[in-house]
Amino acid sequence: MGRAFEARRTAKEKRWGMMSRVFPKLLKAITMAAKEGGDDPNMNAALRTAIQNAKSMNVPKDNIERAIKRATAKDVENYQLINYEAKAPHGVLVYIECATDNPTRTIANVKAYFNKAGGQIVPNGSIEFMFERKAVFEIAPEVAANIDSESLEFELIDAGVEMIEKEEDGGLTILGDYTSFGTLQTALEENKIEVNKSSLKRYPTAPIQLTEEQMDEIDKLLDKIEDDDDIQQVFTNIE
Repeated sequence: MGRAFEARRTAKEKRWGMMSRVFPKLLKAITMAAKEGGDDPNMNAALRTAIQNAKSMNVPKDNIERAIKRATAKDVENYQLINYEAKAPHGVLVYIECATDNPTRTIANVKAYFNKAGGQIVPNGSIEFMFERKAVFEIAPEVAANIDSESLEFELIDAGVEMIEKEEDGGLTILGDYTSFGTLQTALEENKIEVNKSSLKRYPTAPIQLTEEQMDEIDKLLDKIEDDDDIQQVFTNIE
């Protein structure tokens, strides 16, 4: 009974840990999208995407609505989108996407994370070419079960699809060049395909493998980076 209770407690702690880490980033994305393109998701594709992603992570509806309303508040922060590139130990390359209202604070924090781990920030453009930027659309297993992936791929050719991957859980991942994000999103909506989550991701062109010990070391660094509320997404060249 003690072990069962401990397992439930650990699972709960992990769930709350993920919520405290992910929810603020998702809500910030909603506020930014609403501020830039208006508070109507039907007229604002970026806001529609941000809401969709928040719902996929079970962000409460009230939180989403408050994040949209914050966009019109007089004292709302003016977020800037800033990217940083860095090298970590063991040949690991790290590309970091931030949304911050205080770039001085953000770069100081990022530098501290890497300096402590034995890595370093490098000039922008130093490693970006080592990643391919892709538009990514994730279809949940229960929706994918009713989709013929080959027929869908044919339907999406003109929209810029590059490939459709079937995941182990039965879901589908649709990939295209990042410039095709809008056309793919529109095509999926026109075909009444419900998207669970969509994003722009960076995939390494030359992924590397690490030992378990090296991976443990890098994981500690990545956890610190991802815990920072200013940091939206982190990409590495780890396979």
